[in-house]
Amino acid sequence: MIVGISIGAVNVPLGDVWRIVLHHITGAGSAHSDPALDQIVWNFRTPRVVLAAVVGAGLGVSGAVLQTVVSNPLADPIVLGFSYGATLGAVLVITLGGGAALAGLGVSAAAFLGAIAAGVLVFALGQRRGRLAPTRLVLAGVAVGYVFLSATSYVQLQATPAELRTVMFWMLGSVTGAQWSQLPTVTAVVLVTTTLLTLFGRRLNALLAGDESATALGVDVNRLRAVLLVLTALLTGTVIAVAGSIGFVGLMIPHLVRLTTGADHRRLLPLTALLGAVYLVLVDLLSRTLNRPNEIPLGILTALLGAPFFLWLLRRNKGLD
Repeated sequence: MIVGISIGAVNVPLGDVWRIVLHHITGAGSAHSDPALDQIVWNFRTPRVVLAAVVGAGLGVSGAVLQTVVSNPLADPIVLGFSYGATLGAVLVITLGGGAALAGLGVSAAAFLGAIAAGVLVFALGQRRGRLAPTRLVLAGVAVGYVFLSATSYVQLQATPAELRTVMFWMLGSVTGAQWSQLPTVTAVVLVTTTLLTLFGRRLNALLAGDESATALGVDVNRLRAVLLVLTALLTGTVIAVAGSIGFVGLMIPHLVRLTTGADHRRLLPLTALLGAVYLVLVDLLSRTLNRPNEIPLGILTALLGAPFFLWLLRRNKGLD
């Protein structure tokens, strides 16, 4: 994170970054002699890097949980339609809302509500005889995702060129323009939901053994899946609401952690949050430096890095056939 704050259009020595950040956090030391540098580090780059870390952690954790809930190693928030629901909500506000709605809160709130709406639909359609069925959940997620995606495409056709540029940049994901005011809510949601999901670690481990084995161990499988879906919808909707639609993080990061530490969710979820945070901070750094002074949306880079991993994972899990 310190390196991410240091590098940009104006490179700041690592020592100066440390001093400025520590001064603002603890009050220790004196303010930096260059107010412009202090402004760049504290007001522009630090909230951006922190937001990237929080979003990466949230997407990683939600992907890890969803893969267990639906018993599918290829599941992530996009597969279950959460991302598309958030995208539709944001695009509606950008294209149809007034100028006040574009101030950030309106777009974020609409994206969050869109993700929750998608989650409710998937939850309702994914049930069979009153019980959640993993295969039906995936199929429902794909179907709901395409419905929301079609609606988003239609709304885009009604947008002006200026609105369309904003829509496309948001759909591809970005932490550009992150502000300190955005961080308390999204950070609290990510910390609280990650903690709660980690507390469900033993029951998530039981789900890995199959529904019958989990039931034999005293787990109410249907109720557990419902609770986990609500928590992941809340987590996904919150992070997408502030950073846009960013794919493949929830798919790739949990598998990388499983390959090194195993599938015990009590370790998997905290480590996935950590690796997801590091990963998206590095991706954001690449987005700012590969094509200076222009920025590349995060979704382009995560897709470029994640798609080959997805193909490798598909080949590795031949049992999915």
